[in-house]
Amino acid sequence: MNTQTPRPGRNRSTRSAPLWTPRRVLVTRSAMEFGHGRAIVARCEAAGVDRIEVLTGDRLPSLRGADERATYTAAKQTLAVTVAPPSKRRLQPIAPSADWRFDLAEGCPAHCQYCYLAGSLTGPPITRAYANLDEILAGLDAAVGQGTVTSGNVARRAEGTTFEASCYTDPLGIEHVTGSLSAAVAHFGTHSWPGEVQLRFTTKYDHVEPLLKVDHGGRTRVRVSVNAAEVSEQFEGGTAGVGARLAGARRLADAGYPVGLVVAPIMPVHHWREAYSRLLAEAAVVFDGGPDLDLTVECITHRFTPGSKQTLLGWYPKTELEMDEDSRREKRSKFGGVKHVYTRDTMNDLRSGFETLLAEHLPRARTLYWT
Repeated sequence: MNTQTPRPGRNRSTRSAPLWTPRRVLVTRSAMEFGHGRAIVARCEAAGVDRIEVLTGDRLPSLRGADERATYTAAKQTLAVTVAPPSKRRLQPIAPSADWRFDLAEGCPAHCQYCYLAGSLTGPPITRAYANLDEILAGLDAAVGQGTVTSGNVARRAEGTTFEASCYTDPLGIEHVTGSLSAAVAHFGTHSWPGEVQLRFTTKYDHVEPLLKVDHGGRTRVRVSVNAAEVSEQFEGGTAGVGARLAGARRLADAGYPVGLVVAPIMPVHHWREAYSRLLAEAAVVFDGGPDLDLTVECITHRFTPGSKQTLLGWYPKTELEMDEDSRREKRSKFGGVKHVYTRDTMNDLRSGFETLLAEHLPRARTLYWT
C-alpha cells in the first residue's frame, strides 16, 4: 500500500476557529441593489472591516500580486459581494452527495493544502458571497422530486429532495459576515415546499451559535468534515480543531438538527487504522447519549487532478501532501476529465477497514456512500 507519513499528530485540538473577518470587501454596484447585499455590508461594518469598496460597476478589480503566493494571500483576505447570474443559479446534480447543488457563495477562508476548490474554481481564490439570496432560494422549488441521488433512489428516498450548499464554500466559515446560511436554514425550515426536502452543508468550523435558534424544521442536515489528527493537524490550516467541530455538531444535534460526519479526505497515513479508530472513537464519545440521534457518515478518499496539483503547489510550495501520479491510478469522468485516485488494492483495504471501524465505534450511524 502507498502510505505517507506526515509529522506525528498531536492530541486532537479542541481549539475554536477564529471568526473570519476579511481585510477588504468589494461590493459590486448590482449587489447593493439587493437587501441581502446591503445586509452583508452592514455585517462587515459591524465586524470592524474598514476597507469596504462599493464599485461603480460589476467587474471586480484584479487581485494579481507579484507572484502566485502573493495573489493567494490577497484573495484569501478579500470578500466580494456579487450577484449570482442565471448560469450560476442553474441547479446541477451532485452525486453521490445530493440531488442538486446550489451556491450561497464561492470560495473559502480556510487553508487546506488538499483544497478541492483548487481544481474547481478559476482565478485567485477570493470568497464571493451572493447578494441575490432570495432569487437563489426561490429557484429551488421546481427541482423538488426531480433528482436521482436521493429523491429518485429507494435506499435514500426518506431524505427527500436534497440540496447541497457547500460544494464551493464552507458556509458556516463565512456566516459571521454574510448571514446567508441562517437565512437558507430558515427558508428550508419554514417554506411551504411541494414535497419533502433537505438542505445539506459541510463545515470545518464550530461557530454554530447563529443556527441554534433558527426554525430549521428538521430539514437541514449539518455535517462536520473530520479527519485523523495526522491529517487535520498538518493540512487543514485556519479551521477549528476536530474536537471543536464535533462539539459544535453535538450542540446542533441537541437543538434537533440531523447531523453527519464527512470523513475526508481519507488517506493511508502511517498506522491509518489506529489513527482513524481514534477519530471515530472520539466521535462516539461526543455523540453518546444524544436525543434520538440521527447520524450519517460519508467517506471520501483523497484524489487530485493535474490542474489542482499545479494550483496547490503554487499556493503551498512546501506542502508534504502526497500527490504522486505514479503511485495512483487514473479515473476518468464521462467528460474525459482525469482524477488520480488510490490503487484498487489500497482503496479496497481502506474501505474494508472503515467498514470494520464504523461498525465498532458508530454502529447506529448510516453510511451513505464511499468514494
